[in-house]
Amino acid sequence: MERFPVLVWEDFQGNFTASLLDTENSIAAYAATADEALLQLKDYISWLYDKNPWQILPDLSNPKMLTFRVDIRPEYRVSNNDGEDRIYPCEQTFPFHVVAVYGQQESGNFLAILPTLNIHFYYYEESAIKGLVTHYTEENLKGLTPREVARLLPPKKVFLEELTVNISSKNRDHKSTSQIEIVAEVAEPIGEKSLLKRYGKAWEREPEVADLVERIKKEKPNIIILGEPGSGKSTLLADAVRQIEKRRDENDDDENRFEHKFWLSSSARLISGMKYLGQWEERCEQVIAELANIDGYLCIENLLDLIKVGGSSSQDSLAMFFIPYLKRRELRLIAEATPSELDACRRLLPGFADLFQIIKLQEFTRDKAVTVLDRTANSLKHSFSVEVDPKLPDMVYRLFKRFAPYQSFPGKSVEFVRGLFDKLTVSKNSLLGNKDVINQFIQQTGLSELFLVDELPLHPDNVLNYFRSQVIGQEEACQIATNLVTTFKAGLNDPNRPIGVFLFCGPTGVGKTELAKAISRFFFGHNQKSKDERFIRLDMSEYSGFFAAERFLGDKEPSEWIKKVRHQPFVVILLDEIEKASPEVFDAMLSLFDEGRITDKYGRVTYFRSAVIIMTSNIGADKLDLIGFGKTPPPSYTSEAMSFFRPEFYNRIDTVVRFNPLNQQMILEITEKELAQVAKREAFSKTGVKLFWTKDLVLQVAKEGFDPRYGARPLQRTIESLVVAPLAHQLLIEPLTGKKSVEISLDNNKKLLSHFT
Repeated sequence: MERFPVLVWEDFQGNFTASLLDTENSIAAYAATADEALLQLKDYISWLYDKNPWQILPDLSNPKMLTFRVDIRPEYRVSNNDGEDRIYPCEQTFPFHVVAVYGQQESGNFLAILPTLNIHFYYYEESAIKGLVTHYTEENLKGLTPREVARLLPPKKVFLEELTVNISSKNRDHKSTSQIEIVAEVAEPIGEKSLLKRYGKAWEREPEVADLVERIKKEKPNIIILGEPGSGKSTLLADAVRQIEKRRDENDDDENRFEHKFWLSSSARLISGMKYLGQWEERCEQVIAELANIDGYLCIENLLDLIKVGGSSSQDSLAMFFIPYLKRRELRLIAEATPSELDACRRLLPGFADLFQIIKLQEFTRDKAVTVLDRTANSLKHSFSVEVDPKLPDMVYRLFKRFAPYQSFPGKSVEFVRGLFDKLTVSKNSLLGNKDVINQFIQQTGLSELFLVDELPLHPDNVLNYFRSQVIGQEEACQIATNLVTTFKAGLNDPNRPIGVFLFCGPTGVGKTELAKAISRFFFGHNQKSKDERFIRLDMSEYSGFFAAERFLGDKEPSEWIKKVRHQPFVVILLDEIEKASPEVFDAMLSLFDEGRITDKYGRVTYFRSAVIIMTSNIGADKLDLIGFGKTPPPSYTSEAMSFFRPEFYNRIDTVVRFNPLNQQMILEITEKELAQVAKREAFSKTGVKLFWTKDLVLQVAKEGFDPRYGARPLQRTIESLVVAPLAHQLLIEPLTGKKSVEISLDNNKKLLSHFT
């Protein structure tokens, strides 16, 4: 790699000239833009030194540029009849601005160049430059007429650049230009067949692919491929590389060319294993040098990661380290970014993104998205030797558009289609149809087929009865949960918000958490393998005090619960005891409740539009007359919530759901329900033995397990101590083998009795 000082100037017509600052060669390029002129000059220098490797390299190191004013007096010369010249100086002097570039040569001499006047001179001290520039300028312009001086006037704009050119070393030294040991350690060649197989064809992106190929072939700039997640940025790059390398294979006869020039890596991989100060910088310098030797590109999966990785701030990050190399064209970079990530880059490290050209991927229309899915299915069906239902692409598009509208096409939908074909290797079906699509979507989302197929009816009474069976005595809350389900089934929920945002208010132990779990089971409990992932519970008392918002959202990396939502967006999120959270956490929730999204300081977006968000609170419950079992009028939880929360927070809640205190009849029903859960435990389920209980047992457990202050919470502890533990002792003495049923009751001393049949 060699560096060449270049002077670039803009003329008054808006065109640019790039001239090599070299006393031996007068080389210049002319173009409509400065970048084009520099690129032409770079290509010519590379060609020149490749053909003439003995050519002397410029040796002006670290040049500086200054502009000096020299007052000159043009003059006219008129010849008389005798052939003598008479001189008529102008009445006034004119300011003439001279551009001077100066620096030290390898020999140690100090050289100054006046490029617009084509003057070179040596100096001994920098302080003498001004006087010498004045002297040589006056000498050079002496005797010139105003018209002749006008031809030498400086251009509109002048600036100094430095070109980094890969000079062929085959005749300068014996090092190979194709050594890429370090690059191969930290990156993969995109052109490798094994890597290209990960990406399909960039269907319906042909204009963008052609644009990317054209820019790489002609301009060789740094490029950002901009698009929402799933819009096909990586596929676009892979398709462009595929085309470039195919054309090169067909047309390039250079035996010394390197096979792969596009290398895919990540920020984390570039610095992996670097423990000591300066190690990753040294590795990156080696990567830059090796890529320059093969005229290659470094491709980064996430532009924002370059700013996040490397140090404690953006000022000592990988991006900051790369900036001078990008400016000098020593490094060529292609990176992917979303619009929000690009905004974060501009905010965190101003000027970095300006070093790139941007290729933006527009959102697909419905027709284009369906076409991509259809072409994907048709390309795969030949490999798997199966038939595909013609309606399958429409079905996949409809499901993703309806239930995951925030995901860009083709992204996840194409992965979904590929997953359908992968499952065929197990099922060995010969036809891929809509039923396969439904089953796969149920596995991924947990949603019931009732939601996915419009033709299947869903009766509100059945939904209401389900919630009544799960949560005893909370008629109003069960009705609101039913309304949530029926609205979602009808497709009338707002697609730009969460499915629902609720505040459950009431005393402790009355079923708030249980109803949240029941909603999770009804919506997303139809994939048994991952049903536990569908319910996320956060204790909001942990997000109080200093730095609460950072703990809630995460600092450099997203918090664990946000990672879970990114992995599985179809969830119920329970924010328990919301009133105990810090006010700054409430501020962080505003966009979550209103727009169904959270954007962190790095521009990373997490969507919650497929989630149900439930908050629980005890505010107002202290005003209940608990001993009276609800005989006094209950407090207005809506008023209490309006008084506690700020208006902008409260207005984003869909409904404040009231939970009533438990009465004696509710406790009896809950006790029956909990005992039924004991009957489903492993000891009975694996043997098929039925468990029964007497009414007296239910009354005694309800009496001991209910506390007006804690609701039904102590009930489970009572069942464990009064029923489960004694029953376990008896089953160890008398195993269930050969038994059909067990009836449990209490004797006069409140001890458990078991009767086996």
